[in-house]
Amino acid sequence: MMNRPVPLTKADLMQVESPARYVGGEYNAIVKEDMLEELSRTGKTSYVRFAFCFPDIYEIGMSNLALQILYHVLNESPFVACERAFSPWLDMDKILREKNIPLYSLETKTPLCDFDILGFTLGYEMCYTNVLQMLDLGHIPFYAKDRGENDPIICCGGPVTYNIEPMADFFDIVMMGEGEEMILELSEKIREFKLSKDTDHPMTKEELLRNCDTIEGVYVPALYSFSYDKCTGAVITPVDDTVKKSITKRIISDLDHCSYPTTPVVSNLRVVHDRSYLEVFRGCIRGCRFCQAGFIYRPVREKSVEVLCEQGRLLEENTGYDEMGLLSLATSDYTKFPELAENLLSTFEGHHTSLSLPSLRLDSFSLDLMEKVQSTRKSGLTFAPEAGTQRLRDVINKNIREDDIFSALRLAFMGGWSTVKLYFMLGLPTETDEDVLGIADLAARIEKLYYDVGRETGQKMRRLEITVSTSLFIPKPFTPFQWEPQNSKEELIRKQRLLKDHIRSRNIRYAWHDFDSSVWEVVLARGDRRLAPVLLEGYQSGHFFDAWDDHFRYDDWVAILEKHGLSIEDFSREFSEEETLPWDHISVGVKKSFLLSERHKAHEETTTPSCREHCSGCGVACFGVGECFAKRNVNKEESSDAAK
Repeated sequence: MMNRPVPLTKADLMQVESPARYVGGEYNAIVKEDMLEELSRTGKTSYVRFAFCFPDIYEIGMSNLALQILYHVLNESPFVACERAFSPWLDMDKILREKNIPLYSLETKTPLCDFDILGFTLGYEMCYTNVLQMLDLGHIPFYAKDRGENDPIICCGGPVTYNIEPMADFFDIVMMGEGEEMILELSEKIREFKLSKDTDHPMTKEELLRNCDTIEGVYVPALYSFSYDKCTGAVITPVDDTVKKSITKRIISDLDHCSYPTTPVVSNLRVVHDRSYLEVFRGCIRGCRFCQAGFIYRPVREKSVEVLCEQGRLLEENTGYDEMGLLSLATSDYTKFPELAENLLSTFEGHHTSLSLPSLRLDSFSLDLMEKVQSTRKSGLTFAPEAGTQRLRDVINKNIREDDIFSALRLAFMGGWSTVKLYFMLGLPTETDEDVLGIADLAARIEKLYYDVGRETGQKMRRLEITVSTSLFIPKPFTPFQWEPQNSKEELIRKQRLLKDHIRSRNIRYAWHDFDSSVWEVVLARGDRRLAPVLLEGYQSGHFFDAWDDHFRYDDWVAILEKHGLSIEDFSREFSEEETLPWDHISVGVKKSFLLSERHKAHEETTTPSCREHCSGCGVACFGVGECFAKRNVNKEESSDAAK
């Protein structure tokens, strides 16, 4: 099809809050000129045209590492041209609708409906209606069943897809797991489909989807039927014997030799995380029972120090950023973290480039590492105790003791830190008021420790700033707590007020997460295909950008849900251990029986780590790693539920 750049004018751009979101032309952005020449000459191209879509605004999407990685991987292919598109903010959304201008890609300003495939990355359930916004503005039918042979193939990936059922009717293809290899295999199938149209026997869309079903990690929702019964649960069944019964996630076994973008696209405006990134490792050794990421990203795989340092050098050289973030679920669990930090700081010495560290594990913190990082730029410390009492930390398998917390913070205060953020959750399974008040007590004792350190050392102490932040527990698929109920909205509000009333120091600030959005997130996280018409009606009623608190309308969503014969309690209730869950046809490499055993241990308030010495009985799929991280002297005494 002839390339049709959209007719957006400078006058249109002058009417919006941030025109730079919509113009492209960034440093390191890729335009395949030979594809454009081919389109200009023949009106069509043999390239697979791939629009990588992020269902939120540009500043958030350009901070997403998955976008940068897959954009790079796709454009390395000699037969794929990947471009980017983002959700337009309300001002641009209005202009596009009023002028009937289709949503377009940044690189060539091509309407989304002219691409061969649209790929959405989904990191958060609350972005679902923004997917519908982008399809709508892209002039593409919502439901997969309504799209014809010449419409783009709509696919998605990301952590949310492990229960994609609320959105399954809108997608042709879902990618489970890590996408670097899978997305190229999928693009090859799309290429075969596209080239067949010029033959005597063009491939049908149904044939394409069945071909894609043969790719490991690919889920084709149309090839599965759905039924729901209050007794048996939500059942997903293959339509015939040729369709695989279970979809197993894909993983990349060797990160050192996996493609990584050392020439990422550099934004023309300040984005949310305005820095370059090094991905240190994937997976987690911890096994916290509430944490979905800790289970779905298994097994643990690390990059070598040599590869990371070379990638860091190239990123600094190719981007000009003066700050580099280290990304993983728990960066300080990297087995050679001191060596990595020392080598990176040595590489950046004299360049005014600093390291940005994410939330650190309290039980692997050291003064030595703090001093290395503060030598360039000093910032606040962020820790996540998660629960206010040791009993509840044992229930959730957090595996840190109060001694760990106070010894780590003592080192931090001796090192000169005076700003601390502490993250907790409210509404965890078995939580009591004593556990809630334990958060206030813990913060007060940390405050006392700070001034004790000042008296003991004779240091002149700056004003202490402690931020206590609470999110609300959300039972997520593929965790031992996936069967647990969520506290009612009223109970969550009561607990927030209880905690607030018991934090009295001016040095301690309390910040809490909105409960309305957390209640709705449970519906989306544990929902099934009955939610598709609910989401579509909500979008058509004007509800999108739900991830933004000032745009989310809880009462409206409850009313729409009830209109379709459903309720919040249908999804926030305790799920029976006997019923089929909406995601039971997906395999992340952790057996359901293991998750159940971990749930039972939590309710028994066990303090015994799940896998201290070996993994022979933990139920975690091996994936070729072949040894327990508890045997690798990685926090050996506290390593639990290690990924094999």
